[in-house]
Formats: sequence, structure tokens, C-alpha cells
Amino acid sequence: MFELLSTQGRARRGVFTCPHGAAQTPVFMNVGTQGAIKGAVSAPDLKELGCQIELSNTYHLHLRPGDEVIRQLGGLHRFMGWDGPILTDSGGFQVFSLAGLRDIREEGVTFASHIDGHRVFMGPEESMTIQSNLGSDVAMAFDECVENPSTYEYVKSSCERTLRWLERCKVRHDALNAQPDCVNPGQQLFGINQGGIYPDLRVWHMEEIAKLDCDGYAIGGLAVGEPTQTMYDIIDAVEPHMPPDKPRYLMGVGTPGNILEAVWRGVDFFDCVMPARNARHGKLYTWGGWINLKNEQYKLDDRPIDPACDCPVCRRFSRAYLRHLLVAGEMLAMRLAVMHNLYFYNALLSRVRDALDRGEFDAFRREYAQKLDGKLAE
Repeated sequence: MFELLSTQGRARRGVFTCPHGAAQTPVFMNVGTQGAIKGAVSAPDLKELGCQIELSNTYHLHLRPGDEVIRQLGGLHRFMGWDGPILTDSGGFQVFSLAGLRDIREEGVTFASHIDGHRVFMGPEESMTIQSNLGSDVAMAFDECVENPSTYEYVKSSCERTLRWLERCKVRHDALNAQPDCVNPGQQLFGINQGGIYPDLRVWHMEEIAKLDCDGYAIGGLAVGEPTQTMYDIIDAVEPHMPPDKPRYLMGVGTPGNILEAVWRGVDFFDCVMPARNARHGKLYTWGGWINLKNEQYKLDDRPIDPACDCPVCRRFSRAYLRHLLVAGEMLAMRLAVMHNLYFYNALLSRVRDALDRGEFDAFRREYAQKLDGKLAE
């Protein structure tokens, strides 16, 4: 399932294998929340953009079109035309993002649908059932992502409940995988570490969930408002207690610099809506820093977004053309911009793996971590 090939300091180079193929790690997972990348990017596009793992969301697909619908149509891979690995988030993040629309109890969480307001209940068993119906290769455990900061007492109680939820997830997941009509009997289960910004709770929770022998482990509940250094400090506290033979996933992170710093601290998997979301608003990444393509200075700029990039967009179109599309509100603007940013993120992780293979990752991190998060100087 996971083979650790080499290390450089705490940074890790590995291979993750699942029923729909293998992914080289560290890896960035491209976020297709509802079975598609926002910006009119299809599954075949993802292949061209270097995507290894696609990520979709349990809560959203449960509401539309319905996980039973997807099951009847052969599972999420067949439904969206993607034959590579898929990871599904559990719906736990919606416990955070829909805070004004939910009620948390020991049994699970009742949501008011953000679509039409109807009541939706999801607990560990329901989340596992939905993800089994989707047939993803990795199912994430159902958890509570708490707001940062929250009181120590609340976070402690939440951690304890999330641990109990993981125990229930594991029982239900094992039972679903054993059913003869299971869409993907090789589906893996990743547990999620929580604990807010409190290192002692993070360490306690990580030690407890490690005892349950999940297929992988994620650090959740970060990049939700806390200072960046606090996020790094939490990773530093948790990482020594994560099983070294299992993949490690930092959920919802982040900027190129965040990713480089987290790889340096021992993380293998990443996902974030940032590259696609920023692209739709004209913020595009280059190897010298980001640019805002809506700026007037690009009106007559016939260069590609990044002369050092060989993505399908940079090979064919100019900054001036993309700026025109953005200003005019053309749908093609979002598609091309998103394609470039996703290619950039996938290429970044490819270069990270190459640097690790050469034993030169620390130098690569020092050269690019700050540069890529800054604005391109032109």
C-alpha cells in the first residue's frame, strides 16, 4: 500500500498503491469536490496536467446526485471518467464550514442542506456507507474540524469524540469492504488527527488513533485561520508520533511554500482548492512568483503566463489573450487559468520528488519556498 523509498532529513519519498494504480509521493491531489474541477476541467484534462490522485467530497456528492445514484452507475471512477486513484473527504470539513447549519451530537451531525435547507444526518456509519457507494480508493474517517482558536476544553472533548467516531468508522468500513457487492473492496481508510492548536492534545490524539492501525493518517483542522507558523509547529509536534510506514496527509494545504515546508517536515499527501480558486480570479503561479493577470500591465504582453512552464496553456496562449478573456468574463478564461495552476502544482511536486531522488531537497526548499509565495518581480 505504501513503500517508503528514501528520506532526506524528515522529508520522505515514497510510492502509494491502491486498486486504481500507484502514485509517487509527495503528491498533490487535485480537488474535484463534486466530481469535477471548478473551471470546466475534465478527467481527461487531469491526465494531461499531471494529476495522480483526484479528490472528491462525500457530503456534496451525497446531496447531488446522490451516492446511491453513483453506485448504480458503477462508482465514482466510472461516473466521472477517471481511472486513477480517488480519495474522498468524509464530510467532516463541512462540520466546520457549515457551522451555522449543523448540530453535533455523539451519534453524528445533522446538517441543514446548503442547497434547499432539508435536514441531512451524517455520522461515522453514514459517511463510510456513502464513501463505499462512491467506490473511492481512500475513504477519510468522519471527524470534527474545530474552529481555530477554540477553548481547550471544547477541543479536548471534540478529540475524544473524534476518536470514538474513528473506532466506529473502522468497524463499518471493514464490514462494507467484506460485502460481495462492494464497489471497491480494496478501499483504504485514513484516520484524521485533530486537536486544534494545542500540541499536547494533538500528540495524545495521534498516539491513540495510531493504535487503530488505519491505512494512513491525516493531520486535519489546520489552515483554518491559525498563523502559518502555528501550523508548522503542530506538524512538528505530531509528525514524530505518526507511523513511519503509513502515508501522511496534511488536509487542505496550501500555498506552494506551505507544501515545501510541510514536505520538509515529513508530509506525503496534500490537497487544496487554492490553485483552482486563485486561477478563477486571475492569480496565476510562475516559477518566479505569482502574477495577477487582470492587471493593466499584461494588456499587450504576448509572453506565456510563465516562459519556464510547458503546460498546454503556456504552449499556446499569451498573457494578453488570457487577460482579455478574464476581463471579458469568458468561460474559457477560467478553464485555461485553472489548467495552468493545476499543472504548476503537479509540476512542483514532481520537481520535489526529483530533488528528493537527488538528495537535494533542502536546497530546493530554500530556493523556492519564499519565492513561490511572493509576487513575481517584473
